[in-house]
Amino acid sequence: MAPRLHRPRRRTIALLVLAVLVLLGGGGAWYLQPQPLLPEAQASLGAKPDTAFQKLGDNYEWMPPSMHYSVGLVVYPGAKVPPAAYGPLAQRIAAHGYLVVVVSMPLNMAVLGIDAAKSVIAAHPEVTRWAIAGHSLGGAMAAQFVASSPGVMRGLALWASYSAADISASGVACTSIYGTLDAGADQITSQASRSLLPADCVFVAIEGGNHEQMGYYTGQPNDPPATVTRDDQQTQVAQATLEMLARVQAQPDQFPVPPSSAPSASNAPSAAPSGS
Repeated sequence: MAPRLHRPRRRTIALLVLAVLVLLGGGGAWYLQPQPLLPEAQASLGAKPDTAFQKLGDNYEWMPPSMHYSVGLVVYPGAKVPPAAYGPLAQRIAAHGYLVVVVSMPLNMAVLGIDAAKSVIAAHPEVTRWAIAGHSLGGAMAAQFVASSPGVMRGLALWASYSAADISASGVACTSIYGTLDAGADQITSQASRSLLPADCVFVAIEGGNHEQMGYYTGQPNDPPATVTRDDQQTQVAQATLEMLARVQAQPDQFPVPPSSAPSASNAPSAAPSGS
């Protein structure tokens, strides 16, 4: 027969268990704290002479003031990064005649909202061609959406990210943009990562760029300091993304859907980015 615990001992064990739960809960709350935004992010949440702005539900949308556009870009934020951090970049892109929608993710984690693009598409029937972009974990989940929804997206821009799903036969216009000082640059450009993307995917290296400067936020852990300004890096990201969108516009009206079923991320040789 197991010895009976005395009441003081039971109370001690209960307090220890409670302390562990509090620490775990506190650690989880700390981890899910969003990255601090820079002032430019908040300033982007409004109209400018060359862009209109609206908040539709929990998502942020930028578009040309004329409201005339046929191509839309959905943006998945990095882990723990609020969507407003990508407002300045969205403004730059929208000013060239595109709808840009930055999605709010549950707990700021794109892995919890892989199919978020579906509701964006449903809300904008006027858009005839869609592309998707994502930063870090958001980029990996954007690629996963391309894999699980073949033929829906015509283009993909990976911002400091790589795909964990095989989308090599997807037919999307693909661009991978990264800073040379990004700690994940070797993984982004590895042969294993390249093999999962379309053979004609364009790789754009930003000399002196890092991970955090893909958005307007701060506090990115283990991120080397950039040797280019944030504005310079953002300009290059916008230009490379616009070139991808131009390729989307040049595609035939009938976008080919891959004959095989959607690839599974379980076949990927590596996991999705674990940082932002």
